[in-house]
Amino acid sequence: MATKKPNEKCPICGRPVQPDHQPFCSARCADVDLNRWLGGVYAVPGERVAPAAGSGLTADGEDEA
Repeated sequence: MATKKPNEKCPICGRPVQPDHQPFCSARCADVDLNRWLGGVYAVPGERVAPAAGSGLTADGEDEA
């Protein structure tokens, strides 16, 4: 694991980072971050791209029925 930098803070709650959960302070904060990614709170900006033919998805990302 990477060494802890002085004054490194958890991006979720701001408490000091713990080496076992870096870059977070706890498993809870790591889970909160994962839930944000899975829930679509975080997104990489860019233009929407049409899915590849035969992918089984429509242009809005929904499954074809």
